[in-house]
Amino acid sequence: MTATPPDLPQGVNTRDAHTPRQTPSRPDGAQGLRLVSIASLLALIALSVAWELWLAPLRPGGSWLVLKALLLLLPLRGVLRGNLYTLQWSSMFILLFLAEGVVRGMSDTGPSASLAWIETALSVVFFFSTIFYLRPFKRAAKARAATAR
Repeated sequence: MTATPPDLPQGVNTRDAHTPRQTPSRPDGAQGLRLVSIASLLALIALSVAWELWLAPLRPGGSWLVLKALLLLLPLRGVLRGNLYTLQWSSMFILLFLAEGVVRGMSDTGPSASLAWIETALSVVFFFSTIFYLRPFKRAAKARAATAR
């Protein structure tokens, strides 16, 4: 049995208290920001699949570029659960899709360019909603570290 420090409630062990899933109290709008992050990630997955299979594929009948949607599935479980660690790395990971959207928006023509700008917008929404969701947790962690010294 793991010893419980005095500042933790009974039944919570120290391993659970320090996992990224452990969340301190959230400010009022934080849940909304998390839902925006989830919605924009799901929309980006749907856009990637639809874009490369039906809307404007590189080749008629679909393109292997649809596999980029599989990359977006990597952080999905953690984002849905609100895992802070996953949200942190996925906020940096999504910048790859932002870059792709900007490049294809400026170089492609027709519907593909429009879809690229939508991808850019969804990536920006995900990035900022995730960053603003994580901000209070990062501040709380810094404050805890400062008081622990």
